[in-house]
Amino acid sequence: MSLHPIAHAANRPDHPAVIMAGSGERMTYREMDEAANRFARLLRARGFRPDDAFAVLLENRIEYFTLIWGSQRAGTLLVPISSRLTAPEITYILRDSNAKLLITSPYFDRVMADIRRDCPDLDVLVTGSGDAEDFAAALGQHPASPIPDQRAGLTMLYSSGTTGRPKGIRPAPPADPDPQAIIPFIGLATMGAGMPTDGSMIYLSPAPLYHAAPLAWCSAAQRLGGTLVVMEKFEPEAALAAIETYRITDSQWVPTHFVRFLKLDPEIRAKYDLSSHKRALHAAAPCPVPIKREMIEWWGPIVNEYYAGSEGIGMTMIGAADWLAHPGSVGRSIYGTLHVCGPDGEEVGPSEDGLIYFENALLPTYHNDPDKTREAMHPRGWMTLGDIGHVDGDGFLYLTDRKSHMIISGGVNIYPQEIENLLVTHPKVMDAGVIGAPCPDLGEKVVAVVQPKDMADAGPALEAELRAFLAPSLSKIKMPKLFDFRPDLPREANGKLYKRELRDEFAARAKEAAQ
Repeated sequence: MSLHPIAHAANRPDHPAVIMAGSGERMTYREMDEAANRFARLLRARGFRPDDAFAVLLENRIEYFTLIWGSQRAGTLLVPISSRLTAPEITYILRDSNAKLLITSPYFDRVMADIRRDCPDLDVLVTGSGDAEDFAAALGQHPASPIPDQRAGLTMLYSSGTTGRPKGIRPAPPADPDPQAIIPFIGLATMGAGMPTDGSMIYLSPAPLYHAAPLAWCSAAQRLGGTLVVMEKFEPEAALAAIETYRITDSQWVPTHFVRFLKLDPEIRAKYDLSSHKRALHAAAPCPVPIKREMIEWWGPIVNEYYAGSEGIGMTMIGAADWLAHPGSVGRSIYGTLHVCGPDGEEVGPSEDGLIYFENALLPTYHNDPDKTREAMHPRGWMTLGDIGHVDGDGFLYLTDRKSHMIISGGVNIYPQEIENLLVTHPKVMDAGVIGAPCPDLGEKVVAVVQPKDMADAGPALEAELRAFLAPSLSKIKMPKLFDFRPDLPREANGKLYKRELRDEFAARAKEAAQ
């Protein structure tokens, strides 16, 4: 049995491969296969050879799957770019990846003038432009038959840049260059996440397609012959409506999605029929225990969690039953061997925090950055994503925080995730981020940047309420010295908070105050 869209196009040509949740636009497996073949031919006609890179700067739209599967059979390197980035950040990725082509849409006209100026030799195609750069017109110039030299392509994701400049994550080459070869991730999707192999899956993707998890899980769903339902943009009630309308069986979320679901009025939450929903995965950040518990109470024991990273070095997974017995855990390892090490590099004992490493035969490198690759490696050849955590006596992993997020205040190590997880459970808080800001007395002071559910609540009264709410759970040194209320936080749609922006802002404030 071949688990690949090429086979599904031959065996079930009229089965829907992807549906856009908002517009209803859809593409069958035959249509997707033909478009992918045309794109592979377009790449060859423009001189692309295996391992050559092209970049994609698109909002969630159906053309993404033409690009994914066309590249996957042309052996090229697809470089997805975040729609949140500025023109200089995009230009940096284009240059760093040596991208020979950029595919974008009119949605990005606001940054394209600067990109064209800074990358004058870059080939550009634009969806729906209607001119010489029109993507559909360029695609239509090529036949829908397969190229003769098909081989598996790769995706080079760039880190989110939440703590510094983004780095390209260059995956290890595939063990089998045949595009239809079964990849290890399919085993994780079927045996780990329980996704069906009979093509019955209807998978909801609420997140931006340029991120690692949506790309991986959407691709897995299509390898398994399922139908994708892709939200143009996440909105909590619209997501519930999509589950009901399309009879969704599988989905993938991040904790901020859960928080926003639970902030909906109870009558809205109860309005939709979610009975088709069999498996709900979540990841990207540790989920606050009360939030996860409430989601399980609402959706039932279908809420499963995993821990992994764009680097693809390992994965843990935990089902609802195991999580209720080990609340806060992200599970046992199902791919790669876990190691938790202290500052000296030696493995620590059960329930002792340390830097988390995965041991794996297939490891990536950071593109054009051997120093970052070296920093991520343990002397024994293991690799870390930079997270701190511990493993209990039963082998379940718990995440404490990112190493780079740690605050050192008065000589005490403080992990902001603990404070953030408490804050978002308050009924008047929609989102929260905790950072360390410069402090002449303590080195760093704890600052809580809070998005109230209603900005009308922002002010001293809410601050006093939050302090009283946190006091029973936090020691005095962990209590925020400052609460900063604002209408939104610089958070990626995949749930990651751009703490670098907040830290830079407060560092600039401190510098200005000192002058």
